[in-house]
Amino acid sequence: MNTNIKTIEDLSLNAWPSHQIQIYDGWLLRFSYFYTHRTNSVEQIGPSMIPLDEKIAFVEDTYRRWGSPAIFKITPLLAPGFDSYLEDRGYITEHITDNMVLTLPSSDQLPSMPVRSDLTFHITNLISQNWIDGLFSLKQTTNIMHRQVVPSMYKAIPKQTIALSVLDNGKIIGTGLGILDRDYIGIYAIHVHQNYRRRGLARDIVSSILYKGREYGASEAYLQVVRGNTAAVRLYESLGFRYLYTDSFRIKYLL
Repeated sequence: MNTNIKTIEDLSLNAWPSHQIQIYDGWLLRFSYFYTHRTNSVEQIGPSMIPLDEKIAFVEDTYRRWGSPAIFKITPLLAPGFDSYLEDRGYITEHITDNMVLTLPSSDQLPSMPVRSDLTFHITNLISQNWIDGLFSLKQTTNIMHRQVVPSMYKAIPKQTIALSVLDNGKIIGTGLGILDRDYIGIYAIHVHQNYRRRGLARDIVSSILYKGREYGASEAYLQVVRGNTAAVRLYESLGFRYLYTDSFRIKYLL
């Protein structure tokens, strides 16, 4: 099981670059103006030599200078006791995420690209500025730094991408992003405008990305869903996804 977890963690790290990255004694310090916990946290990618207290002090000083909380990603791969160590230092848990995986059936067993008379599905390998602007609109992203920095993060993804937009009269009302890596297709950025929900659009978006991923040679799929998002979990389970493991983030708001 840990082998599968390590694979998904590696794929997720490739899929979502940060604005800035530092490597420090086997730890990856990621910074993105607190756009997401995942891109603004410490990930452990190798063995450590420096004493833990010294490393934590370095991390906190670095994030303090960045004007950001100190955040550590917690996964089942970490050393036992690390999570409780952070808790004792005043770190709280935020943003619990369940990771789900799927072995893809053959292409002829996957739903094909949907055809709707009222909406247009547009799919491309390029993450355009128009797609990013549509995503910002759906997420109601107004933070000036995020709007300046995040486009470069999407465009820095080092893997082949599948960017899907759902349009109504030319306006983006739904998005999805597939990221191909090894034999996997990762599912990201699934958003539907609130006025268009409960119409099966999220299912169509995910199914379309899986279908295209299979065409490109993917045999497995993965995604992350925020703990408590029952509707999303039901959708993904209905498509065959199964739970693999949970990760979370320990965060400390620095003075």
